[in-house]
Amino acid sequence: MNASSQDPVRARAIQQLNRKRGVQAHVLIYLLANLIQVIVWWAYTPDQFFWPLWSILGWGIGLVFHIWAIYSSSSLDEDRIEQEINRIQRGRPS
Repeated sequence: MNASSQDPVRARAIQQLNRKRGVQAHVLIYLLANLIQVIVWWAYTPDQFFWPLWSILGWGIGLVFHIWAIYSSSSLDEDRIEQEINRIQRGRPS
């Protein structure tokens, strides 16, 4: 295999690694930010409603979708891409 045929694969691998690094940063920030909120709650209002719950749940939902988008199988995506290419080549509207 020559170098020119490897370039698109290498570029895609680099892109995927950057996306995974982004997810890792997102998880780290999520954990640190919510830990700080729990500490503030515990230090100042432990007898009141556990208000960090809203951040943990709301942000957690977004985090789950982010992780799912990055780590889900890409074979389905490739199938969809191929179907879309075929649809465009046939001149059919979506």
